[in-house]
Amino acid sequence: MAVPTADADGQRSRVCAGAYECIARFGLAKTTIDDVARASGVSRATIYRLFPGGREQLLRETVGWEMNRFFASLAEAIADAADLETRLELGLAFAHRAVVEHEVLQKILATEPEALLPLMTIEQHRVLGYIADYLRPLLQAELEAGRLRHDVDVDLAADYVARMVLSLIGSPGRWDLDDPAAVQQVVRDELLGPFAP
Repeated sequence: MAVPTADADGQRSRVCAGAYECIARFGLAKTTIDDVARASGVSRATIYRLFPGGREQLLRETVGWEMNRFFASLAEAIADAADLETRLELGLAFAHRAVVEHEVLQKILATEPEALLPLMTIEQHRVLGYIADYLRPLLQAELEAGRLRHDVDVDLAADYVARMVLSLIGSPGRWDLDDPAAVQQVVRDELLGPFAP
C-alpha cells in the first residue's frame, strides 16, 4: 500500500531533521543510516524507501532541506520591504549574518569541506532557479515602473542578480556585508547598476 504524499513528505522532513541532528553531532562523514534512523524515530527500511539512493541521496536532500529552511527564513525577513532595492539590501545582510552564525555549516566547512561542497554544488542549481524565479516578477515591476533600462531582458537580469546574490552570500570579497552603507552600495552598483536607466 502506497504511503500518501503528505505522509511521505512529513516523513521525509522528519528524516532530514534527524539527519541534520546527526550531522551536527557527528559530522557528514561519520553520519550513518543507523544514526539517522535512531534520531528520526523511523526504521532503516523506511529511510531506504524514502531515499532509494541511500546515504548519498539522504545527505544531499538534507542539505537541500536545510537550504529550504534558510530561504524560508530569508523570505520572512524581507517580506515587508517596500521595493526591490530594499529587499536586496535586507536579504544580503540577513543571509550573510545567517551563514556566518550557522554553527553546523561553519563547523563542517572548517572540518570537512570536501564532503559538503559537492552536496552544496548540486543543490546550488536548484537554489539559483528559486532565487531567479523570485526576482523575475520584481524586476519586471521595476522595468514597468521605468526604474530599469527599457531594453533589459528580465530573464537574463534575474539570472545575473541571482548568481551575484548567491556568490556574495557565500563569499562577499571586498564588500563588508556587516556595514549597511557597503550593502547599499553593492546593491546599487553591482546588482542593479548594470540595469539602471
